[in-house]
Amino acid sequence: MKGERGTVRRQVLLPPGREIQALFGRNDEHIRMVEDGLRVRLVVRDGLLTISGAEEQVGIAEKVIGELTTLLQGGRTIGSHDVKLALRHIVQEGDETFRKIQDEVIEVSPKKRPVRPKSLGQLRYIDVIRTHDIVFGIGPAGTGKTYLAMAMAVSAHLKRQVSRIILTRPAVEAGERLGFLPGTLYEKIHPYLRPLYDALYDMLETERANRLIEMGVIEIAPLAFMRGRTLNDAFIILDEAQNTTSEQMKMFLTRLGFNSKAVITGDITQVDLPPGKISGLIEVRSVLRDVKGIDFIYLGQADVVRHELVQQVIRAYEEHQTSLPASEDPKRHEEGPETARGS
Repeated sequence: MKGERGTVRRQVLLPPGREIQALFGRNDEHIRMVEDGLRVRLVVRDGLLTISGAEEQVGIAEKVIGELTTLLQGGRTIGSHDVKLALRHIVQEGDETFRKIQDEVIEVSPKKRPVRPKSLGQLRYIDVIRTHDIVFGIGPAGTGKTYLAMAMAVSAHLKRQVSRIILTRPAVEAGERLGFLPGTLYEKIHPYLRPLYDALYDMLETERANRLIEMGVIEIAPLAFMRGRTLNDAFIILDEAQNTTSEQMKMFLTRLGFNSKAVITGDITQVDLPPGKISGLIEVRSVLRDVKGIDFIYLGQADVVRHELVQQVIRAYEEHQTSLPASEDPKRHEEGPETARGS
């Protein structure tokens, strides 16, 4: 039905009772997000939702409401973040893409909510981890590269696909010089491993996680502790891999044993190695690019799932970097011509 000045009106039958309240959100927050995001107007009367606005925008709003209603009827709890994702994916890629992403589930614990990807890039990342024994997840902060790898590790252990989980990262930015830090060994390394603990406790109950750590089923250790070991029947995650040296990266990759999987994550724009040191993560992209069984997944600003301002920060830095002449671009000096081209 068309109104004045090209305005289109469509009506959507709403679900009954509590599902309507969940769909609208607290103080109609979700409805306002759809209105603001698509520049449409939503009015509810007698169990019918009337959407009015430009024809294309009304059609998108109808799909967004329909997909969110389907999630609710399937027993899902939706929040403002789900509404933002629905708006973003359906506007950019269509409702089928949103549905495909929502259908992916990583079970991490019977007592915790399952982990789900939030973007197409994250969905591809999960698929590649399932099918490859060595995967490199490269991207900026907030793209979920470490969190999703952790979820896949916990899920693999839950399904008894591996007997242990090993989480590691370079202990300090400048080459793991722990001896200069005060305190016991645990006190020295703990701050650098804290992000791995945070992700773990987000997926497992604290008591269970602590018990698995005490039993050695889950091991969280600095990269230096991996030297000389062969890691069988394990899911291994190397985090902050941009701060590994070339030698450390080779050492880590050659630790992989039978029935093991390794995921290496990092952000090649945030290398903290001292001048003259080549990042193992930057170098390995050209070294292993043709090796079968190994894959590289690049996540970008479209995959950022933190505060919406994080996307804008990443975009601003990328635009600034692009605008710099080659002589003033510090990343070109660090990576060299081959790797600077491939990122």
